Amino acid sequence: MSWRRALKDTARSGLAVEKTRLEPLVAVRGAAGLAIVIAVSLWAFGPAAAASSAFGAFQAAIATFQRSWRPRPELALASGTSLAVSTFLGYLTVSQEPLFLALLVVWTFAAGMSWAAGPTIGLIASSNVAIMLVTVTLPTSVGQAAGHAAMMIVGGVVQAALVVVFPVRRWGAHRDALADALAAEADYARRLRQDPVASFDPLPLMEARNAAAVTPRQARRRPAELHGARGVAERIRPVLASLADPAMGVPAEGRARARVRELLAAAGAVLDAAAHAIRRGEPVTVPAAALATFRTPATGSILTGRPYRAATRLNTLLQDVLETAGGSTPKAREEPVRSRSRPTLLALAPTALRAMRKELRKGSPVARHATRVSAVAAAGYTVGTLLPFGHGYWAPLASVMVMRPDFSQTYSRAVARLGGTVVGVAVATAVVRLADPGTYLSGALAVTSAALMYLVMRTGQFAAQGCIAAYVVFLLGMGGEQWTQTVPERVLLTLLGGLLAVLAYAVYPAWETPRLRTRLADWLAEQGRYAAVVFGSYADPALRNAPDVREALLTARTARASWHTAVARATAEPVRHRGLSRTAADDAEDALAQLGRVAMLLEAHLPERGATPVPAATALAEALRESTQQGAKAIRERRVPTWDAVRAALEAWTAEKAEKAEEAPEAPEAPEAPEAPETPEAPETPEAPETPETPETPEILTTPVAPAQVAPDNDTFVRDAARLVLHALIELSEALDTAVPPMTLDGTAAAKTARGTGPDDEGDSGGEGQGDRVRNPDSP
Repeated sequence: MSWRRALKDTARSGLAVEKTRLEPLVAVRGAAGLAIVIAVSLWAFGPAAAASSAFGAFQAAIATFQRSWRPRPELALASGTSLAVSTFLGYLTVSQEPLFLALLVVWTFAAGMSWAAGPTIGLIASSNVAIMLVTVTLPTSVGQAAGHAAMMIVGGVVQAALVVVFPVRRWGAHRDALADALAAEADYARRLRQDPVASFDPLPLMEARNAAAVTPRQARRRPAELHGARGVAERIRPVLASLADPAMGVPAEGRARARVRELLAAAGAVLDAAAHAIRRGEPVTVPAAALATFRTPATGSILTGRPYRAATRLNTLLQDVLETAGGSTPKAREEPVRSRSRPTLLALAPTALRAMRKELRKGSPVARHATRVSAVAAAGYTVGTLLPFGHGYWAPLASVMVMRPDFSQTYSRAVARLGGTVVGVAVATAVVRLADPGTYLSGALAVTSAALMYLVMRTGQFAAQGCIAAYVVFLLGMGGEQWTQTVPERVLLTLLGGLLAVLAYAVYPAWETPRLRTRLADWLAEQGRYAAVVFGSYADPALRNAPDVREALLTARTARASWHTAVARATAEPVRHRGLSRTAADDAEDALAQLGRVAMLLEAHLPERGATPVPAATALAEALRESTQQGAKAIRERRVPTWDAVRAALEAWTAEKAEKAEEAPEAPEAPEAPEAPETPEAPETPEAPETPETPETPEILTTPVAPAQVAPDNDTFVRDAARLVLHALIELSEALDTAVPPMTLDGTAAAKTARGTGPDDEGDSGGEGQGDRVRNPDSP
């Protein structure tokens, strides 16, 4: 992407105003806390202290709006306290220019590194540094600086107290996360009706898992409906895919497929009902049609084998979801659900320091961001001080507020801040000139601007920055500054700060595009480990360890999320692909997604501990684990990975199966076939009508009566899955092999590449003519 197009796209995203659900009660609560702090400070200490305390309360309220699963009062207290410490230390050094610059560099670098601990901590730390640049100019003595710092802490305490006394949608974020996960699976079930191999984005499940981790205090107060539904939802997803996938035994058309579509539609309705109940905290109301679909006994006569087992398991899991959504514990659970533990805010400090230390290395994007933002802050403060405008802190303030570790957010926020500042300052200036407000009216206008900012904060940066600009103008006007002292300098120095931020990223960038191969290699390694663990579970069911499968799945999901984040950032960067084009990235993503899908289908039918083992799966699992690790190394080194070990393991398995098949006819049971005429007892089958035992079930969903089921042939099932895994790996190599093969005189490829054929390919890796395909790196 060219620089012109990249800047155009980021500017559009920065100026865009998104439609989102507003939370007026939360905005009113934050504005009320701000109004209380300003009123008390004006009455007790005067306008200067009121401005400082207002900044503390303002920032503390913003902290409670951040997407965090921790208790919001703790965030408000942490924000107010950290801002107070920053302000006091800044005032002690502000009279000594070199010392203050050194403190600013160190403080800004630490704020930049705090992004390693998460976006919530990074945003709070960066905002505190930016606001500190303003608040250090308000006190006139050390005693006043201490008093202002104390009032900032009071502002955080007031906001925290209001969150406790007047909670709005207590557990609302946790409810939304779990409801979103169930709704995503409902949508997945409906899409599977039309596309049996539809893809599924596990991000809602990951968000729900993050929300399920609670502190000890939260664990004691968490509603019952938030306890176990997420774990059941995790198990539903592979069952849905297994029920719909034709590879599991249900033909693409026919009576069985129609029955599967009915079950998927009913599952979507049940999941939607559970999501609605959890989101609103209401009783579950399931549509009668969905209940009727699962109550009919026809499933057992239409579906057999693995599809029938998947339908039965889906039935049981949906029952658990409904019971949990209704606030009760499912009867099938023998042990209470253990809560995932989340450390308290104080206990999080060592973890955050370890994360920051881990990123303190050459080449780390977080370290580059910290270096970049600290240098820009120092340069902006120096240039702003030298310019004849006064209040030179506006330039570094704008830089620190807009700079983020990635290109797109930095540029879009810079444009949004400049545009919002111009609009906000223009509106506030017009109001000041027309109304000429005094101290108390200026404070009221500042509170109104803050309330509007809290209301529209989630709609986009442009609207929020406009409200912040008006808030600062009114608040400084309350402190005695005239609009002529703030308006021109704020606009010009904000433009300077945004320009410095943009230039800094161009000069010292942290592009995501060159790291795409590393992200892809990490995903391949984790996806291969997940698939290997699943294959190993079939090799020795007696030693099957479900937590190992779960841990491997979660790690693979994290690697997948990192890959998608990197691709999204790289798409907006004005950088050439440097070895991995967009076409190659898309094809490689499809191949790894297919590898994960095969492993997920295997996981949906993991054998019980007493099941017959599949010894050949041991060698395949080991080969898969080693090959994917070596393949990840090859991708990082810009080589095309090969899968000889996986192919050899599958060939040996196929040869062993063929030898056993040749030995099977030697069994002496074949001559007994003529005894078939002795079966005139078939007329006794009318006894079948005597078994219409429609079970009396008080439960919401009813498991249909199972017909006689034959023990599944895990050997054939796993071997077929291994073929699909090899195909997916071959497709990955084809996606990464962008070299054009030599051409013959007739215009065809000279020879098939070595990445191609497995024991089940019949001489070709992808159908007729696919082995001769020429890949052009520049073709779409």
